[in-house]
Amino acid sequence: MYGLLGLAPMAHGQQETAQDSIKKLLIQDGASYRLGNQAGQASLWLKRPYNTLLIATADGRTLDVNPLNMFNSTAKTEPMGGFSEHTNHVFNLHGNSGWVKHDEISISKTGIRNYSKQIRFLEKENEAWKLVGQTVLSDKAPTLKKDTVSYIHTVDILTGEIAILASINDHFEAPNWHPDNYLILNSRGKIHTFDLTTKAMNLLPTGMAAHNNNDHGISPDKNWLVVSNHDPNFESTKKYKSHIYLVPIKGGEAKRITREVPSFWHGWSPDGKLLAYCAERNGNFDIYSIPVTGGKEKRLTTTEGLDDGPDYSPDGKYIYFNSYRTGHMQIWRMLADGTKPEQMTFDENSNWFAHPSPDNKWIVYIAYLSDEKQAHLFGKQVKLRLMDVATKEIKDITPVFFGGQGTINVPSWSPDSKKIAFVSYSIK
Repeated sequence: MYGLLGLAPMAHGQQETAQDSIKKLLIQDGASYRLGNQAGQASLWLKRPYNTLLIATADGRTLDVNPLNMFNSTAKTEPMGGFSEHTNHVFNLHGNSGWVKHDEISISKTGIRNYSKQIRFLEKENEAWKLVGQTVLSDKAPTLKKDTVSYIHTVDILTGEIAILASINDHFEAPNWHPDNYLILNSRGKIHTFDLTTKAMNLLPTGMAAHNNNDHGISPDKNWLVVSNHDPNFESTKKYKSHIYLVPIKGGEAKRITREVPSFWHGWSPDGKLLAYCAERNGNFDIYSIPVTGGKEKRLTTTEGLDDGPDYSPDGKYIYFNSYRTGHMQIWRMLADGTKPEQMTFDENSNWFAHPSPDNKWIVYIAYLSDEKQAHLFGKQVKLRLMDVATKEIKDITPVFFGGQGTINVPSWSPDSKKIAFVSYSIK
């Protein structure tokens, strides 16, 4: 059970409207369908003699699906994966029955977008709205300026609720979560802020650091931003010329910290004194640390194969990272000085970018369903997984979706350790 059917209670003094309840019902219905959780989906419907599921496909076919199939909890349903976005709701509610019309964008786990117009028929029983019927009419895809759409999400690790905060017809990556209620993301070399209340996206000035990738983060005192910026004018024969820079959190001139390239930031020690990063030196990518004031870097890993994604635990004891040292990418941790490495995951997925929660109880990471060797490419089937630090138990917290590079490269926990921000994508 994925837990995506629970929803957090309304805040004290806040009354949930019928329309809010129905919108949540539709989200729950879509989530259970995408997870293959037939029993969960059936719990959202009422069995009636007039149940109906009527689908008009894009090629002109009409499918009159037997709705009683969904009440057969023993039937096996393949998880569909992906996400759906509902907009333009129109409600017609009278007493304990009614309907809602809405538009839906369905994003498959392979990144394909499908558009439809739907009507959901509803009844209220025991003070809870349930579904009794549904019609689906395939719709024409709109013309977009760019092929890629980025979906900014949050997932609640307790209730499983996944929200789409924004869908943007451009490529955005790697959200950090600032306590002042905004996210920091990168897009096409620039750094942006995304206000969680107004949903406004604004450019954050970073001075001469104008070619930033998706390895950026917030200082423990929340006053500084670290970025990984490609410097095309730096004298080096290496393909990647990424240095680590510091920028004031509200924007300003960038100060370079590292001397050698490439250097890709991933972690900040909780005392604010050290930066941890992945760097290639002498042909091998390893994990290094450096004082936040600059100076001499310290090599923390020495094994063959890629070591990447270092992130400090909140108590400063460990650095979590992903490593290819066994011939398969898995999550590891080591003491902050680089000693006593310990493997944390042992499965068929390619596991990347482990981020401890601020309360030090959880680790979130991204799992590629395919063996990507030492690559973490964009446009793959992935899911987010959650590890209990105390018990080492692991569970999925999202369906399989289209993502990868840019989804959670950097720490993206909410300050209260209850939610994680991430990005999924579609391409057609």
